[in-house]
Amino acid sequence: MMSVTSHGQSHKGLVRQLNEDACLLLPEYGVWVVADGMGGHAAGDVASQLVISTIRDAVVKTDQPKPETICTALEQANQKVVEYCQQHKQGELGGSTVVVLLFYRQQYHVFWLGDSRLYLLRNNELRQVTRDHSQVNDMIDQGLIAADEAETHELANVITRAVGVQGQVSVASLNEAIEEGDLFLLCTDGLNKELSDVEIQSYLHHHDIEAANRALIHMSLVAGARDNVTCVLVKVNSLNSTFITNRYISAECNKTVPISLKK
Repeated sequence: MMSVTSHGQSHKGLVRQLNEDACLLLPEYGVWVVADGMGGHAAGDVASQLVISTIRDAVVKTDQPKPETICTALEQANQKVVEYCQQHKQGELGGSTVVVLLFYRQQYHVFWLGDSRLYLLRNNELRQVTRDHSQVNDMIDQGLIAADEAETHELANVITRAVGVQGQVSVASLNEAIEEGDLFLLCTDGLNKELSDVEIQSYLHHHDIEAANRALIHMSLVAGARDNVTCVLVKVNSLNSTFITNRYISAECNKTVPISLKK
């Protein structure tokens, strides 16, 4: 058993008219999710909400969600988005990126599609656990561009995997042992577009994760917040105690309302 504190917050940013992000905090089940509806597509707003609601419904039906619970839910969400677009959007594409964190048997499991990210701060070192499914990352792998060109490249917003854009979905995943003191950050790309990893790490050192999360959102706004910004922080306080969850959820994180488009 472990003691965990989590906090989630979402903001529409300073440019976009609607908040197209969505997030879900279910600490009593050991599950946290961030989703980002894809702009330029007809149903990106619906897609992110379908991802969230499908995962929530799947998780609350079980006492202890397993990795396969999340994978199945993402497959179901993919089918729901595809069907919605066929029925209501004349077949136009809608989609969403997603990153899911699951605590299961003293391990953390991460599942993702697209460029929503999970970071881990451990022993005062921050690392990006997920790898963006993006055109520029493919180009880096092929030796066509250097890694430091990725953020400013003209194809930086082109992703190669998402929920709802194809009939079948290929979910990336990994798992690793949890350590006491681990701090996880799930975020949409609206955060890392505005703040460098070094800047992100500097705000994560605050002892109060709610204050740390508000600082991340605030500084992304100071930097211009050209996109919606959503952050969820999950702190492992202890591995050997009763499972305690302190939930600080901003109003927008679990709001089920039409949003809109991204990317």
